Amino acid sequence: MSPTRTLLMLGLALAATAACADRREVSTAPAVPPEPPAASPPDASRRPDRLAFLFATALRSPAFRAYVKAQLDASPFPEHKIQLQGFLPANGRRGLRYLAEENGTSEAAVEREVAAAIPLEVYLPVPAQRAAWTGDENVLVATALGDREAPVAFDPAGRRTVLSPTAPPATPVIALVPVETDFTASPTRAVECLQDCGGGGGSGGGGGGTLIPTGLYMTKAHFDDDFEGWLKGNPEFEVHILGQAGTADSLSDYQCAGERAGGPYAFDQNGNDWSGLVLLFSQRQIDDYKAAHPGHSLRVFAIEDDDTPCKIVANKDDLNRILQQVDSIYSKRTGGRDTTMSSGKYFKAAKVLRNLWTLVASFIKTNDELIGTAVEDDVIGVFFPGFTWIVKGKYNITNGWLNLEMR
Repeated sequence: MSPTRTLLMLGLALAATAACADRREVSTAPAVPPEPPAASPPDASRRPDRLAFLFATALRSPAFRAYVKAQLDASPFPEHKIQLQGFLPANGRRGLRYLAEENGTSEAAVEREVAAAIPLEVYLPVPAQRAAWTGDENVLVATALGDREAPVAFDPAGRRTVLSPTAPPATPVIALVPVETDFTASPTRAVECLQDCGGGGGSGGGGGGTLIPTGLYMTKAHFDDDFEGWLKGNPEFEVHILGQAGTADSLSDYQCAGERAGGPYAFDQNGNDWSGLVLLFSQRQIDDYKAAHPGHSLRVFAIEDDDTPCKIVANKDDLNRILQQVDSIYSKRTGGRDTTMSSGKYFKAAKVLRNLWTLVASFIKTNDELIGTAVEDDVIGVFFPGFTWIVKGKYNITNGWLNLEMR
């Protein structure tokens, strides 16, 4: 064989090999988008994984399982939650004793674990599992700090597994997560509506027969997502009124409306939709703000709160980015002001006069979800029947819509 022919054959062989290698690297399986990375949990050094393990392995005891189920069933708090730090030493330190005995350790050692942990609550976050679990051994104990964090779970045999952050497993799950419930409040006090509330499983605050203050009200709300990981149970939606802080180029959080806001500002939305009547900002508050900040409008901002009720705790860059983007797209017509017209009084779009994008309060990275800032539908040019303001989040994505009225 001539040298030229030899080189030619060698080149063809190498090309064929490369082609085979290329074919081996190409997958014919359908593309599956990766799950988003879990958010960095706050204070990771105090993760309750060890307590979740101790709690799970204690559930090998039928007596402890029966005790846990009885305490959960009897809890008067939302979603039948109990506070771990109160549950373990109650009834003659019964819970501490079970955790120590089933794990071959001392009560003092368990107490040290509890003392080192952040405040935690215990419950079954999936309603169907809460109704179905009979107190048997087919159960997991899971924990996570961040909303979108993949929960770490243990079974009664002590086996560890990592669960999906987006969907619960078929096995019932007992969550051991940071406290969101106010266990100091009277659990028997029902939140009453300012007037008859309909649909959505929500309520507005106030009191039957009380004088309803005039001001800016929300009568309906829709959000496209619950912005809450399944392990954290029901969402905690809040609506905040933001405005200029003094004469500074920054914002102040003037009023919160939410589950734990109190009085006429209280409403509890546990799903994507809510209807009722809740005060967002009274007429007196509006008048005081206008007197102190002539010409400045107010922002209506929605969040899903975690751990710190009625306080926006988030990364300032995320808030700045949302407000900058939305202000830019809609020529700063992203605020609101009470306006009197021939047909009545309305809360209408108003221009934001200055670049007010950062809250005065300090920000840290935590789990509050910044759903977005409300912009009047006339400004956006998109309309949803029965609603007047549209909630715009990061990248100008529509995350929901609200009906705002002056009353």
